[in-house]
Amino acid sequence: MPPPLLQVALNGSRALAEHPAIPRTPHELAVESLAAVRAGGQVLHLHAYDESGSETFHAEPCAAAIRAVRVACPGIPVSLSTSEAIESDPARRLELIADWTELPDLVTANQGESGIVELCEHLMERGVGIEAGLLGVADAETFVRTAITDVCARVMIEPMDEDPDQAVAHAAAMEQVLVDASINLEQVHHGDGIASWAVNKRAVARGHGIRTGLEDTILMPDGQLAPDNAALVRAATTLRAG
Repeated sequence: MPPPLLQVALNGSRALAEHPAIPRTPHELAVESLAAVRAGGQVLHLHAYDESGSETFHAEPCAAAIRAVRVACPGIPVSLSTSEAIESDPARRLELIADWTELPDLVTANQGESGIVELCEHLMERGVGIEAGLLGVADAETFVRTAITDVCARVMIEPMDEDPDQAVAHAAAMEQVLVDASINLEQVHHGDGIASWAVNKRAVARGHGIRTGLEDTILMPDGQLAPDNAALVRAATTLRAG
């Protein structure tokens, strides 16, 4: 039986001001993607940036990023962010995403955000898979009441606590909400900062997939600054191997 999924979160605003190697341009994303896949990454999650260096949902920057990564890593699924941190108005977000000309294989969709179910339904109608993001217990409780629980590609368990013990406890609590609701979707777990490694470790022990990358943490398991995404993926691969 193959090991659980290892997804790579290449970039994003959480890490942008903290690490000099965050890829933003299509070329940078292609280079980082190829290195991450060679290190063991199986799905590539990314945020598109415009010419000013800001995250965007506009069609052309999103298309350029997806095309570059697909050329560099043929056959590797590409996941795009739909975070309200990029566009806070749900109607405007849906309008921009409806204009996408190059569709990703997947999107992450944080279930606590306004208008997210409508956005998920729109993208599923266009053949895009949904990674349902749960950042807290309230998100999990909201998700299990929706009509999309059986048609998502997977669930992302994403506690944002800085403290590793608290992050692990919140991951366990979110997972229990899914168990209680008999939601049997594939799960991929990650945290934020150094706590991400504790969340990853728990997930591996329970047979779940994990995510790592510079969006989630700029730190290696020993607390040292990660040089790039590939180094984080290699560390995650070692963790999965036990």
